[in-house]
Amino acid sequence: MTAVTTAFDKAKAEDRAALVGYLPAGYPDKDTAIKSALAMTEAGADLIEVGLPYSDPLMDGPVIADAVYQSLRNGTRIADVLDTVQAIADAGTPAVVMTYWNPVDQYGVEAFARDLSNAGGSGLITPDLTPEESGDWPAVSDSYGLDRIFLVAPSSPEHRIEKITAASSGFVYAVSLMGITGTREALSDAAAGLVSRTRVHTKLPVAVGVGVSNRTQAAEVAGFADGVIVGSAFVRALGGASDGASAVQAVRELAAGLAQGVRRQ
Repeated sequence: MTAVTTAFDKAKAEDRAALVGYLPAGYPDKDTAIKSALAMTEAGADLIEVGLPYSDPLMDGPVIADAVYQSLRNGTRIADVLDTVQAIADAGTPAVVMTYWNPVDQYGVEAFARDLSNAGGSGLITPDLTPEESGDWPAVSDSYGLDRIFLVAPSSPEHRIEKITAASSGFVYAVSLMGITGTREALSDAAAGLVSRTRVHTKLPVAVGVGVSNRTQAAEVAGFADGVIVGSAFVRALGGASDGASAVQAVRELAAGLAQGVRRQ
C-alpha cells in the first residue's frame, strides 16, 4: 500500500472525497510555493501535485501556463521540484509530481525515479504519456515504490480505459472535459459518466480534475468521484496576491473551503 492509496483510503473511511491540490514548483518563487503547498495540507488537502515546469505545457490553460513560464524564468530546475516534494513529504502529506514526459526522459527515467523516491515522492502524473509508450517506466516505478497515474478522458473508448487503468496505480486521473486546464463556471456533464465507465475496469480510486474551482463544484464532484483535483484556482489565488504572505493565506483559505466541499452532506 502506497502513501497515495492510504490518503484515499483515509478519505473514504471519513465518507468524503480526497482533496488533491496542484501548484507548480517555483511559483511565484520557490519559498512561497513550498509554504503554499504546506498551507494547503494544513487546511485539509490530502495529496499535493507538484508541477514540474516545462516550456511546452500542452494540456495547461493560460493561468497555469503563465505561472509555469514565470517559474522557468525564475530558474526553477528539477532539484527545486524535488526540494518542494521533500518539504511536503516531510510534513506528512503524499506528494506526486505532475510532469510531461520529456523532462523525465532527458533526466533519465531511473535517475528521476531514484531521486523522486529519495525525496519522499509518491509517484508521477504524466498527462502526455500513454501505457504503450511508457517503456521501462512501469518496471522502474515499481522498483522504487512510485505510483503511475495515467489519465482518462471523456473521449476514451472502453478498450482504452481498460488499458489505461490496468497500467495505473495509486489512482486514476479522470479529465472532466476535453480541452486545456482552467476554472469553469459549470462542470462538464461528462465527468460523472466518465467516472462510472472507469470504475467498471478498476478498483483504484478515480479522481476528477480540470474545471473545479470552488466549494460548490468540489461538493458536486465529491458526490460521484473518489477525489477532487484543483489546480488553476490555486494558481490564480497565488498570482492575485500582493506578496508572499498574502499568497499563502489565499491558498490556505481556498483549500479550507474546498476541504469542506469534499465532505459529503
